Amino acid sequence: MRLVFLGTGTSYGVPQIGCSCRTCTSTDPRDKRTRTAALIESGGRRLLIDTPPELRLQLVAAGVTSLDGVLFTHAHADHVHGIDDLRAFSVRQRGRLPVYGAAGTLAELGRRFAYIFDGAPAQPGTSKPELTAHPLAPDAETEIAGLRVRALALPHGDRTVLGYRVGPVAYLTDAKEIPETARAQLAGLEVLVLNALLPRPHPLHLSIPEAVAAARQIGARRTFLTHLTHQASHAELAAGLPDGIAPAYDGLVIDLGAV
Repeated sequence: MRLVFLGTGTSYGVPQIGCSCRTCTSTDPRDKRTRTAALIESGGRRLLIDTPPELRLQLVAAGVTSLDGVLFTHAHADHVHGIDDLRAFSVRQRGRLPVYGAAGTLAELGRRFAYIFDGAPAQPGTSKPELTAHPLAPDAETEIAGLRVRALALPHGDRTVLGYRVGPVAYLTDAKEIPETARAQLAGLEVLVLNALLPRPHPLHLSIPEAVAAARQIGARRTFLTHLTHQASHAELAAGLPDGIAPAYDGLVIDLGAV
């Protein structure tokens, strides 16, 4: 199994528009953070997590030519507004691409991108994403592309987002906390991914200290932080984290061996 971090930035991305801070002007490539997405690969199958605005650039950089499914965490713009780029896969693969998420998330995508989910064929000479929506029940396990995927309900302000456990990997982003019901499903992890927004508390996201505390509670062998802002450079953040916890960066690949 392999985990690929396609994007690791917050909703603004890094560098932020018009910002001249040390992180935004850094020459370290690890400080160039596109909006958050990831890819899980196993046995020749690929699951994409979220479709951020930079999705085309991320997938081209990662050399991705096929997908077996897409997992949506929630419908905020920074996680879904690259959805039209999925047409490259439904056209190339000559079939409908299955997409998964909470029923409310899929319904919101259907309203916002009605041309994708209206069931009508593309106009002659044009293309559009051909997707099939599959609602997932929170805290239930589903087989997707031959992989056992467990959806985990997580609070994100006034809404609930889904995190995902796939075998030894759990990808939890845009959570304000990790409830006990979710923690109970996270024993024995090899790799944990958590959002970690700021050094100080935030109403919608785990802060960096809160993410570190949650990582220690969950006890994965390795934890990577994502959904990062320009408040700290990669090097600065890495230097202040305990052993076993590290910031992710765009393009980082974690190999987990056979699963």
